[in-house]
Amino acid sequence: MKIGIIGSGSVAQVLGSGFVSKGHDVMLGTRDASKLGAWLSEAGTRASVGTFEDVAKFGEIVFLSVPGTALESAIELAGSQNFTGKTVVDITNPMDFSQGTPPRFTATVGNSLGETVQRLLPQANVVKAFNSIGVAVMTDPDFNGEKATHFIAGNSEDAKAEATRLISEFGWEVVDVGGIDQAFFLEALASLWVNHAFKSNNWNQAFKLLSR
Repeated sequence: MKIGIIGSGSVAQVLGSGFVSKGHDVMLGTRDASKLGAWLSEAGTRASVGTFEDVAKFGEIVFLSVPGTALESAIELAGSQNFTGKTVVDITNPMDFSQGTPPRFTATVGNSLGETVQRLLPQANVVKAFNSIGVAVMTDPDFNGEKATHFIAGNSEDAKAEATRLISEFGWEVVDVGGIDQAFFLEALASLWVNHAFKSNNWNQAFKLLSR
């Protein structure tokens, strides 16, 4: 599969390398290609780098991995028409670090970033995923033989099934919590995860849903 990732930070690079290792073709999007020189040389022949627009055109499925405050401009640069009919995985979080750590949670009910992306891209199928987990376990969710839980949300069953297949390749137990309106709660869950990580000084952790 051709996977496009709009973003050049550590999360984008780890996800990109992870998907390449599973046999996918991956393009990372950046405003400054020099940032990804080392990643490109290490990721292998299935990896490439382009502009945000290049990535949106390239990807059969496109991930958004930019700061929440940069979402609208990133989508504008990528060209909203290039997302039409595609699954778009939003992994962003509404966190304000301007007053230090832990960051402030800035979303309100009905105005999560996941819902915002779906409104900005009405012709795409947005799935909220990969947002309430840390980069240290993003592609390795095994905890002494126990699979961690990966929560997703979105309005399209087909898009969620497509995202689930990719997420499952890393070994996650995927739980669908409902429509894109549930993105607010997944973003709040991410805030809880980050706050606890700062408190415990442990970033190698994940949630587990137990049922009986």
